[in-house]
Order: sequence, then C-alpha cells, then structure tokens
Amino acid sequence: MGRYELEYPKDATNLVKRHGERGIYALEKIHSLINSSQLIHVSFNVPNSPFPVTLPMIGQMGSFDRPSASLGDPLDLYIHGYVSSRLFNLGRGASEEGLPISCTVSHVDGLILALSAFNHSYNYRSALLFGHATLVEDQEEKLYAMELITNSVVPDRWKNSRLPPTNAEMQSTSILKVKIASGSAKFRDGGVSDDKHDLENEDALNSVWTGVVPIYSTMGEPIPGPYNRVDLPAYAKEFFDEFSAENKKQSLEAANKKNE
Repeated sequence: MGRYELEYPKDATNLVKRHGERGIYALEKIHSLINSSQLIHVSFNVPNSPFPVTLPMIGQMGSFDRPSASLGDPLDLYIHGYVSSRLFNLGRGASEEGLPISCTVSHVDGLILALSAFNHSYNYRSALLFGHATLVEDQEEKLYAMELITNSVVPDRWKNSRLPPTNAEMQSTSILKVKIASGSAKFRDGGVSDDKHDLENEDALNSVWTGVVPIYSTMGEPIPGPYNRVDLPAYAKEFFDEFSAENKKQSLEAANKKNE
C-alpha cells in the first residue's frame, strides 16, 4: 500500500481561487519546487514603513530534528543572509512565534501563443509558503542549515570546499528558520487553448501563428577562476549536465501535454 501524501490544509490564506483546478497542496510537490529554485522571494512588513518589502534570498527546505525526512514530510525553510541585514535584525527581535513572512518561487516552462491575445499564457510552476521566521542560535543547527543551503547550489559542494568555516564567516552569517503555517502551488501545462469562435475564424487561422515555445534554464560551460588549479570535479559536471537536461525535459513534457 502506497504512502499517504501529506497536504497543507486549505484555508483562506493559501487557497488557490483563480483557476482553482490548478491548485496543488501536496507537501512533496511544493517543497520540491522550493528546493529546485535558485532564488526565493521573501516578503515581510517593516515597522513604521508604509510598504512591505520583498527580497530575493537563498534558502532550502529541511529538518534539523529529522535530517532523513523526505520532501513529502513537514519541513522548515532555512534562509541564509548577512548578520546585520534588515530581515535578520527583524527576525532577531521578533516575538517567540517569529516574524510573519511569505515566500514565493516560480518557474516559467513555456510561452503559450494563441489566436487571441486574451488566451496567451505561460506554462509555469509556482509555489507560495506562509510562516514565522526566527533566528537560528544553535551552532549545530546553523552548520546544518549552511551545509544544506550550500549543497542546494551544487550537490556535495559543502564537503568539497574549504572547511571548517572560520569564526569570522560564522559571525557574519545568519540563518532564519521559517516554521511553515501553510502553503500552496499552482501549475499550468499543456498547449494552446482558444475559444470556439476564434477556432471558426478562418482569417485568424490563416494569419496568426499559434503554439508553445519551450523555455528552460541551462548551465553553460564552466569558466575556471584566475587561480584555479583543479580540473572540474565529476560531481559538479554531472550536476550541470543533469540540471540542463531535466529542465529541458520538464519544459517539453509540459508543452506536449494535452489540455484537459
């Protein structure tokens, strides 16, 4: 019997309303999307400011208490930053519950070019998390999070870099731990979808190109640094190749999926 798939409960905060059929609440899919994103956009309110702030950050889902937890399990979000930055100062001074924040990521997999400008779209995958952030004070947990985030850039990079971190590095770096309250994702895949009256418009059919233009990220040929003395390691080359191949596969599969 298969393992039950955990989901974030639907509530007024995370419910996908527009095209609700595209809403996804499964922890594994949401956490996978967060962990495959190079940047996470973190939004928070600043005291005595009329505007909320959104910052691009580096982060990763994980569990210090259960390091072997899978992406389908409840996880925390660890965010890396400079010790005196505004977000981390607010996290340091937050209540016991933590600083309320929201975190978003998105991937665009293709352009949907339809007959009508109204029916143009993207194939995309997006996710949104809501939670409360507190500063990580425990040194073991801080090192766990730093390794987790470093390995999200390139797998196994932590153990293949100069270790251990210096005291100056540890003191200048802070980690926020976000306890997730709720989350959701929204995906769109498939081809062009036009209205019946446009599909019966011979002039439009004979003059407008329609289709899907796949979009995917690739990693280029690595350029050695000025003092590099080492050949490109196998673990890095494998990741660069897999990154490009997987993104291309995802984009093409999304483009070729039939609309339901």
